[in-house]
This record gives sequence, structure tokens and C-alpha cells, in this order.
Amino acid sequence: MAGPLQGLKVIEMAGIGPGPFCAMLLADMGAEVVRIERPGTRANPHDILARGRSVLQLDLRADGAAAGVLDAIASADVLIEGFRPGVMERLGLGPAACHARNPRLVYGRMTGWGQHGPLAKAAGHDINYIAISGALHAIGRSGEAPVPPLNYVGDFGGGAMLLAFGLLAALHETQRSGQGQVVDAAMTDGAALLSAMMLGMKAAGQWSNQRGENMLDGGAHFYDTYACADGKYVAIGAIEPQFYALLRERCGIADDPAFDAQLDTDRWPLLKLRMADLFRTRTRDAWCALLEGTDACFAPVLDWDEAPAHAHNVARQTFVEVGGLVQPAPAPRFSRTAAQVPPAVAPDSAEAVLRRWRQPD
Repeated sequence: MAGPLQGLKVIEMAGIGPGPFCAMLLADMGAEVVRIERPGTRANPHDILARGRSVLQLDLRADGAAAGVLDAIASADVLIEGFRPGVMERLGLGPAACHARNPRLVYGRMTGWGQHGPLAKAAGHDINYIAISGALHAIGRSGEAPVPPLNYVGDFGGGAMLLAFGLLAALHETQRSGQGQVVDAAMTDGAALLSAMMLGMKAAGQWSNQRGENMLDGGAHFYDTYACADGKYVAIGAIEPQFYALLRERCGIADDPAFDAQLDTDRWPLLKLRMADLFRTRTRDAWCALLEGTDACFAPVLDWDEAPAHAHNVARQTFVEVGGLVQPAPAPRFSRTAAQVPPAVAPDSAEAVLRRWRQPD
């Protein structure tokens, strides 16, 4: 494997959502990730999150299973698990047991509620975790119910990416101390952290609890999506005065005094209606011809089929095709240690993994 994490050895306890995504991020960057999953689990050829690692099928409740995993842990750098608090301990694979075999191990724990707190052992999903963080309340149209933002905010942004960041930070510290540690990544914490800018704006009186009525949540006429004549959509984000002026010029409303007071929030609802009428006068392609690539802060809203074919994404190879499956390429980009798209999962054996990991790098 190529990439900046080449040589890093990771054990992933199979799970769903943020754990696999975090493991995929590490594998994309060149780490050798071994997934431990239940016997009989069938490989899903469409599971992009599973790319880039080998698989050990192991019944963790069987006699001797924990000892076998600990043998692999002795040579690992990182372990990722996403069970409820206490499960790994009952399997004989909690942090104490693992650190007894490998004091340098960075032990990553991915949960929704965290390892402690009144809700720690309750079931939940992304929507629940972002609900108590305040993030879900802020997303949606004015006067309507909050809208779940897929599972970007909890599972992936506030979960997997924060876990990956924590793992790499802990690995950096291990280089100095020689000691591993536990990384407790909770999606409730991560979703709250992603809200830092909005909380700061609220403290400054620049953001309210009324969703859909703020600058960045669809409340402003210059920062929203609009339907076009063909039923497709465009996205406008002309915040800065010079970009807003260019948008007005290109759209033929530069001389309309109604649009002069850009930041007058009282006028936003009316101006949004005016903008909606304007964008319905042309097709999306016509608006692209007029605005795309300018400083008007414009983009077409593309669906899953259209996005890989967009010229910018093609030029950057943002999407790749592996085995007939279109998927996002590894990111970010590195100037010297470029990552390559890893293959899908491949079966392996405990003996092969141990033999490979015990060899000097």
C-alpha cells in the first residue's frame, strides 16, 4: 500500500457506520487494516466503506479467540472498536488486557454517547446523537421540523473523522512517551465540536435558535438553493459584498434597489421569493453557462449520478471506478506520499497476519 500511513498496523473490530469509515480513511492512507468479523459474514461488493483491508472471520466468544486476537494486538499500532461500553471487556479484549500485551497500543473507542454518562449504555443512532448536541435543531426550513442531514454530522463528521484525528494525535504522542492510550470518541462530543462556529456566532448575537432564518441555514436570499425552469437546482453562496455585487450584475438585478440592503434580515423573506422567481426563468444549464466559474459563488446541485461526471471532479479525479463501482477517491492529496485507491476486502488467516506483522518493517 502507498500513502503516508504505510507501515501502520490497525485492527478493526467489525461494526457499522463510523468505525468502518474511520478504518477506510486509515486504509486509504496506506495503513494495513485487518478487520475481525463474525464467521459466515458475506462480503458485500457494494460496501465502499470496506475497501482496503483484509478480513479475519473469528467467533470472539469461542474458547481461545481472545488469546488469538491479543497475539495480533501485540504487533499492532491501533485498535478500533465500536461496541457499547463493556462489551470488549467481557470478551477479554478491553484496554487493560490489550495494553498488558502491547503498552504502545492506541485503543480507539467509537460510540454515540461516549464511554460514560447517563446515556452511555443506551441504544441510539446518528439522529439521536446530533439531537442532544444542538446540531439537529439548527438544520431545516423556517417553520418546519428539523431535517436529518443524512448521517454526515454524527456518524462520519463528528464520529469517524474525530476518531481518526484522535488516533493520529495519540500516535504522535506515543512517539514521545512510548505509551499508548484510549481514545474515547463520542458522536455527541463530535457533533457539538462541529458546531463551534455557530455557537460563537450565537454568543455574538449573529445567530438565533430559529432554524432557517440565519445566514448559513437557508435564511438569507444570497445563501440558499433555488429551483430552475427544468426542476433542477442551483446553489448560491454570495456572502461577501463583492461577490454579492457580481451575482446581482450577472443576474440583471444590479440596479434593483430592493437588493441593496444585503444584510437586512427583515427583507430576506421577500428577497428569497424574488430570487426564487428569478431562477425559475432559466434552466440549470443556462444558469451554469452564465455563472459557473465566476466569483458569484455559484454551483449546480448535482445528484449522485451527475457528480462524478462534472468537469471539475473529472479533472481532480474526485471519483474513481474500482471493479465497476464508482466511489470517492482517497482524500486529502499528498505531494510526496500519494495514496492509491485500495482494493476491496480480501480474506486472510490469523497465521498469515501474525507472520506478516511479526516481520520487521
